Amino acid sequence: MDPWVRTGRSETIKGRSMSQLTVAVLGTGIMGSAMARNIAGAGHAVRAWNRTISRAEPLAEDGIEVAPTAAAAVDGADVVITMLFDGAAVAEVMRETAPAMRPGAAWLQMTTVGPDDVTALAAIAESAGVLFYDSPVSGTRQPAESGTLVIMTAGPATGRDLVTPVLDAVGSRTVWTGDDGGAATSTRLKLVVNSWVIAVSNAAGEIVTLAQAIGVPPAQFFEVLDGGPLDLPFLRIKADLVERSALSPANFAVDTSGKDAHLILDLARDADLRLDGMEAFSARLDRVAAAGHAHEDMAASYLAGLKDSEPA
Repeated sequence: MDPWVRTGRSETIKGRSMSQLTVAVLGTGIMGSAMARNIAGAGHAVRAWNRTISRAEPLAEDGIEVAPTAAAAVDGADVVITMLFDGAAVAEVMRETAPAMRPGAAWLQMTTVGPDDVTALAAIAESAGVLFYDSPVSGTRQPAESGTLVIMTAGPATGRDLVTPVLDAVGSRTVWTGDDGGAATSTRLKLVVNSWVIAVSNAAGEIVTLAQAIGVPPAQFFEVLDGGPLDLPFLRIKADLVERSALSPANFAVDTSGKDAHLILDLARDADLRLDGMEAFSARLDRVAAAGHAHEDMAASYLAGLKDSEPA
């Protein structure tokens, strides 16, 4: 039976007004916690789960129910969000959890994963009888907290009315890339976006350290760029973090961006491409992570270019 029931002037989901949904957020790191708060702030009932439960517990102060298990979080939920570390983590959780979702519910898979991961996750959703949306986001801590993420999503048109209120609560804009979540069109787009993010962040660190090493004030560099086509707000943000050594708390951490860099290189190899720049950036992120900076902001990649930067 279709979960949507039309009753005169309003729509309900199994007797509840469409204005309030029950949403489960699995993964309450930087992004998941911010999403949960914004969804609750939009008037929806939110349940949150995290493998390390202490990371989810602060959400209770925002009226969010902290679930003891992922299955308890998704039981009866209208929409489920996964915002975990990688594809393996999502698959591990959802193989056990998706069967606890109600048939016809929607799964917004927002973790950045690879296209092959998306195919496997879509199969899990299909076997559980739930709607699957490949929905990675563009944005870091501040856009997540302010609800201004850009969401790239693909999934069945029949469920768009169900997921749109949730997408609107966490983002300022949604870019639809297709009707088949399993085709990974949004994930491919996200990896192209992140290739640019990683490149600019790496460049910011190198620019600041080069300028400082040769006696050029970084402010003069930005004075030359000011207002011109080479001036980028993101470049300024990352350069400022490097100049002030303000790498914690991370907006986009070294380990997470390093994981994404490997996904980008895998995608390029599948397309018979060699991305020399991304190979170099990936190696730098790996070295910096091994040297103990995995949880600092990705701008810390500049440390790989300094003398004595190799891990002990």
